[in-house]
Amino acid sequence: MNRKIYLILVLALAFSIESCDKFIEEELITDVSAASYYTTEGGFEDAVKATYSTFKPFYGQEMGAAMTTFGTDIWTNGADGGHKFFNFYDGQLNGASSYVTATWDLWYQGINQANAVINRSAEVDMDEAQKNLRIAEVRFLRAFFYFNVVTTYGDAHLSLEETEGVEVEANKTSQSEIYAQAIVPDLEFAIANLPNEQDEYGRATKPAAEFLLGKALLTRSYTSFGEGSDASRAETLFGNVINNYGFELLDNFADLWDINNQENSEMVFVIPNSKAQVDSDVDPFGHRWHLYFLHEYDVRRGMTRDINNGRPWKRHRPTDFMLTLWDRTIDTRYDASFKHVWYANKEEPATEAVGDEPARAAIAIGDTAIYIPGPGKDIDWPQSRQDAVPYLVYSNDEYNERLFPSMNKWIDATRPDRQKVNGQRDFILMRLGDAYLLRAEARLAQNNTTGAAEDINVIRMRAAVPGQEAASQITAADVDLDFLLDERARELVGEGHRWWDLVRTGTLVERVRAHNPQGAPNIQDYHTVRPIPQNQIDRTLGGYPQNPGYPQ
Repeated sequence: MNRKIYLILVLALAFSIESCDKFIEEELITDVSAASYYTTEGGFEDAVKATYSTFKPFYGQEMGAAMTTFGTDIWTNGADGGHKFFNFYDGQLNGASSYVTATWDLWYQGINQANAVINRSAEVDMDEAQKNLRIAEVRFLRAFFYFNVVTTYGDAHLSLEETEGVEVEANKTSQSEIYAQAIVPDLEFAIANLPNEQDEYGRATKPAAEFLLGKALLTRSYTSFGEGSDASRAETLFGNVINNYGFELLDNFADLWDINNQENSEMVFVIPNSKAQVDSDVDPFGHRWHLYFLHEYDVRRGMTRDINNGRPWKRHRPTDFMLTLWDRTIDTRYDASFKHVWYANKEEPATEAVGDEPARAAIAIGDTAIYIPGPGKDIDWPQSRQDAVPYLVYSNDEYNERLFPSMNKWIDATRPDRQKVNGQRDFILMRLGDAYLLRAEARLAQNNTTGAAEDINVIRMRAAVPGQEAASQITAADVDLDFLLDERARELVGEGHRWWDLVRTGTLVERVRAHNPQGAPNIQDYHTVRPIPQNQIDRTLGGYPQNPGYPQ
């Protein structure tokens, strides 16, 4: 499949997005007007591809991980990294935060790029059907960016026209109007004009547009400005995705994370990566989430850093609550999502007992070096048993910011060397398992707990330990919002949904206070939206209103 769609402008974007803590401000990323080029057929096609490229500096990067994973009920901070305030909800979470600023700027770059394509399309001499298809794609993308804006920042600037020069005026439009003027009509147009499939992998399709409109309507259904039909329309749209396009759940949940099986029957919409491009750094925005969920294995006995086990940046670690969610006697998803055994990649001699450290037998390359039993199995490993084996065993009373169960969904052993940060995995934005759970949520919103249980059971059956299918099933009486959020954690852990899930359902503050000791002391009701970037306030004539609760 052709994976080059995202390459246009990605190099230019690389210079506009901060690296670690240093934000590089660029007033003009590219001349999106390009009056002499965008109005040609080739220029128009490149302009569409450039709109897609706006995804990559967020999804699969540390910025996206920090803003969607930190500060939730299931993830807290590891030892390293400079953006822990997203987890602490302290005073550093303000409009001057580089990630808050860069994300806002990035999504508005995408919106303006989409506006440029749409506004200049009338001047392009090309096949009208092909032009209409491309306009449908960028309207899908514009809706995607606006949906991200309102679910992250709340009320925000709305413009459906291209900005060509310096603009110092901005509006703060209500979320309801952004839904009504941009998100919903753009997606309705996309659904009406996009094909079921595209030749290039990663382009927008009709099922992707139905999925996104379903999620937007479901999100709106929780708000004071929601329309009475939002949940039922969402249910229909997710039903279309599930039933009408040939998507199928993989038989084995673990196969979703096989790096050689990425373009599988469950993928609805992804951000593709090209191994050749990310290995050569032609594309500097390869998938980096393989870095962020790993514990510090490489300083332990028998271990050194290698490609197969990953480069452990120790950003995100599970909360104690997260580790209670799976019943591993009936559910395979924890074992498919987390690593348990590290095999020695260096020899270690036998050691004698010193203080509290027991004597250890020698370790040869290939022997077990580290074992983390994980939830439900810690009880089988009292200290006396741990001391009796030659390898290191860590149970839950020994977890800390450097040592914790490591999520393995994004591990990338195909990187050319152990230090390489860019990975080749596609970033999954929409998959069929999520569609079932979102339809269950839409059904629950209509008090159809029987229908919600049916959808959840489809997911649980796929995840069942062989022979435990009956034990995995739930009934309508089991379904409430808390159960559904727990199920979303079991299925989608570490896939970049959690902060938005909790914001959408109005449960962020409650769940962080209950399950995230690092975030609980500081989180307030106003933290359900991020602060408006200070540079937006400073650069707007007359100022720009900050979101309530945050310092101006």
